[in-house]
Amino acid sequence: MSAGSSSAGRVLQLAPIGPQADAPLAAECGAIPLWTCDPDWIERHGHEVEVVATSVRRGCDAALVERLPALRAICSWGVGYETIDVAAAAARGIAVSNTPDVLDDCVADFAWGLLLATARRIVVADRYVREGHWTQLGGFPLSTRVSGKRLGILGLGRIGRAIARRGSGFDMEVRYHGRTAKADVPYLYEPTLRDLARWADILIVACQGGPETSRLVDAPVMEALGPTGILVNIGRGSVVDQDALIRALEAGLLGGVGLDVLENEPGAPEALRQSERVVLTPHVGSATADTRGAMERLVVDNVRAALAGKPLLTPVPA
Repeated sequence: MSAGSSSAGRVLQLAPIGPQADAPLAAECGAIPLWTCDPDWIERHGHEVEVVATSVRRGCDAALVERLPALRAICSWGVGYETIDVAAAAARGIAVSNTPDVLDDCVADFAWGLLLATARRIVVADRYVREGHWTQLGGFPLSTRVSGKRLGILGLGRIGRAIARRGSGFDMEVRYHGRTAKADVPYLYEPTLRDLARWADILIVACQGGPETSRLVDAPVMEALGPTGILVNIGRGSVVDQDALIRALEAGLLGGVGLDVLENEPGAPEALRQSERVVLTPHVGSATADTRGAMERLVVDNVRAALAGKPLLTPVPA
């Protein structure tokens, strides 16, 4: 779809996405940036909107869907879509897309970075040197080896599989838990998350957020992982019971924790920020120039497809 009056007003952009999306959405697709509009813009022009461009951070709820009677597609930035009311969209026959695949390897790489930083205490060791404590060889406490350990993965989707593949390079046995067992993977399925945690030395959370997975990693799961176990979360902060996590750390019931996502982010509670057994990063698993650019371009490609009356390139399941 070329730029011009034929597309102007047909695309409503709910929030900034990034330079490689925002510019072509405006210039080529005539996208209306909602954050710059008058409060009553939707009331006056909502009937013209056929495509919404948004992000997992902004989402698109049922109330907004209801106010856009001509809406045919919601094209979102981000692999998660828990902030989009997919059911409300499906009830109206509205297609929804996200930006999977292009970020899988990037997030999997980061999961391993968090795992290594946590197990080998890299952040603490860096601070130990910087603060002038390294005055003799052998003075820094021992850490935990990663190679050859048992790796449990919660959520064996695209990112979970990329994490699992990297485990083979570390000579690790891999098992997983999710809603259903996968027929096309060589890894053993554990029927319950607690069984997986009990078996694993390391548990990586790679599942989506939302009501179904809210606080799925609870106190019994942490207790099963045990005082030498390591927990890494690159999925969603809502999946881990953060209060239970803090209590487990304070009681010495976990060996280490690496978190790229937290409940009620941005920000982290004092108890996590002060613990030397916790490595914290600000939700940057996919935050490389390469990957973010690819995600932004994929949003635009999905909007183009919607405007041309074609199927979305990366639809989410209804």
